Amino acid sequence: MPTSTPVPIDHLTIADVLRHLADGSLSSEALVSAYLERARAHAALNIFITLDGEGALAAARAVDAARRAGRPLGPLAGIPVVVKDNIHVAGLPATSGTRALADFVPAEDAPVVRALRDAGAIVLGKTNMHELAFGGTGYNAAFHMPEVVGVRNPYDPARIAGGSSSGSAAALGARMAPAALGTDTGGSMRIPPALNGCSSLRPSARRYPSAGLAPIASSRDTAGPMALCMADVALLDGLITGEQALPPVQLKALRLGVVPDFWANMDDEVAAIMAIVRLALEGVGVTFVDVDDTEIMALNNAVGFPVVFHEAYPDMVEYLATQGPGISIEQLRAGIASPDVAGIYDTFVLPRKALDAAGNIVDSAPLYDYAQNVGRPALREHYKALFARHRLDAFVFPTTPIVAPLARPDVSEPQNFSLLIQNTEPSASAGLPGIQLPVGIGATTGLPVGLELDGHAGDDRRLLAIGIALENVLGRISPARF
Repeated sequence: MPTSTPVPIDHLTIADVLRHLADGSLSSEALVSAYLERARAHAALNIFITLDGEGALAAARAVDAARRAGRPLGPLAGIPVVVKDNIHVAGLPATSGTRALADFVPAEDAPVVRALRDAGAIVLGKTNMHELAFGGTGYNAAFHMPEVVGVRNPYDPARIAGGSSSGSAAALGARMAPAALGTDTGGSMRIPPALNGCSSLRPSARRYPSAGLAPIASSRDTAGPMALCMADVALLDGLITGEQALPPVQLKALRLGVVPDFWANMDDEVAAIMAIVRLALEGVGVTFVDVDDTEIMALNNAVGFPVVFHEAYPDMVEYLATQGPGISIEQLRAGIASPDVAGIYDTFVLPRKALDAAGNIVDSAPLYDYAQNVGRPALREHYKALFARHRLDAFVFPTTPIVAPLARPDVSEPQNFSLLIQNTEPSASAGLPGIQLPVGIGATTGLPVGLELDGHAGDDRRLLAIGIALENVLGRISPARF
């Protein structure tokens, strides 16, 4: 039975939980019960689409019984996780945040989920998201409590949680779980963690399996892990990929590139925290290398949206037919509730259109061919050249130049979207790994501020090791207050 002693979920990392479970000071049932109680008490944050309390408690009791019997247990035995609702979990709906898929229940776990469940993890539920993952705010009109639209930020429920992995990051910020899975196409594994005060990894392109993920653009989409500290993110990544080693990091040898475009448009809260972070890291020997470059952003403009808008149609058609419920993309569109997502489908996805350099709506195919054959290779080569020329371990910048905006109907307008995705989009286009660390709380707003590092393609484990080293210097931020 659950212990009557309150479970200190506000401060528990995966490592903490595993230690308490091992020494018998905490049961998995008590832990799951505490997270479920928190989730139900704050349902108005719109974090969950499906909360599987009965299934999670049954799984927790089974883990507790196995532990008492001395049976072998996996490395995540008894650890609750939450999963973004565009990732398949067997027996639970996979709505992708849209009513058109509300009744779709996959029969199999996505491989990224199966890896964690094989390690003993317990799925608490499926998290809310920007509808069909097509946005950076999480202001989803399809699934929400009455009168409270969109996934809300636990640090200030009047604010957004970001998107599209909104609920996964907000669940961590609200301490409704110690671990989560999300997806990223242009920033969705980094923007919500930055706004909700948690850590994450967007893996290198193709490093994670893509089966069981509802797509936006298959050449850019990836699943990824979130947690409350970088060591936990590295643990989750290792269990998904089988790559366990973390190389040593010497802070005095670390070289981080600073590109002015990525430090632009910061609000006062972000600018103040970034100044403190830079001083702290320079104080332990980290070298910040000024990189006078304007080409990253310029090259990305020819790659980002042309790829997303062109791939969105065929990738979704194939998913619906082969992995989803078998409905047509037109039936999917008919069920979209969010005006911004409906507009994207009507203007770009269904008619196969994109914006050219002059802002005109044109056929997407020629722009896509250029992006794939010229634009993306040029962007990747440019990144490689900058890494080599300046002997960089990673690029560094604020994950988002602004703290979480207010949750209002106009929050998903292009000007807000552009700010939120300003720094996260280029590395996604190039297929580079990126990590997000929570590094401070705004003095005026009390909202989290995040730091991103983008590393060499395929060098995810070293990037995670760097994140752990930096977190040891900068510390962890305080949880949201309830």
